[in-house]
Amino acid sequence: MTRRGVEWLSAAADDPAACRATWADDPRAPYMLPTGRLFDVVTVDQRTGIETFDQLLCRGLPFGPTVLDHKARRVGFFLGSKSQETFVHYLAQEEGAPPAYRYLSRDSVVVVPGPMPMSGDRYEWLRAPTRRPMANPLRPVALATMLVASAELLARVDRYGKRYPSAAALALSAIEGTATDAG
Repeated sequence: MTRRGVEWLSAAADDPAACRATWADDPRAPYMLPTGRLFDVVTVDQRTGIETFDQLLCRGLPFGPTVLDHKARRVGFFLGSKSQETFVHYLAQEEGAPPAYRYLSRDSVVVVPGPMPMSGDRYEWLRAPTRRPMANPLRPVALATMLVASAELLARVDRYGKRYPSAAALALSAIEGTATDAG
């Protein structure tokens, strides 16, 4: 994380100087920040969150800082404050069912990793803030779209996992399919 990223995150704290002092003493230390002032956070289960993160990244869609809580097995996507209405609107526009999520805004908090978390720490940045994120109205749209798409993809993978629980079952199905096609 850059110095400007630390400044932006610490500005969200109730006591920014105390936040910066904590991180100066221990750059690995997690810190609890209020949401709704500078940013909101959407959290989802880890499996859906990692898939969504990968899809946003691979497709070059706009998204902001992203945090992973290993113990709670949740991923948090940072959005601009007051993005809830837009996010919920576009989530409802998608054809598939949205995954379970929590929207953290006013009167909520999020725990973020320090600027330099180590491998094995409970909290990890998947995408650390490098500066104050530029306002982008497409961020909640992209997140809503990819959350639903990722949940649909994972549901399909699970269905195939039940249908073909092993490589042998998949091979047997392919062999039987070939024999049926030839006959």
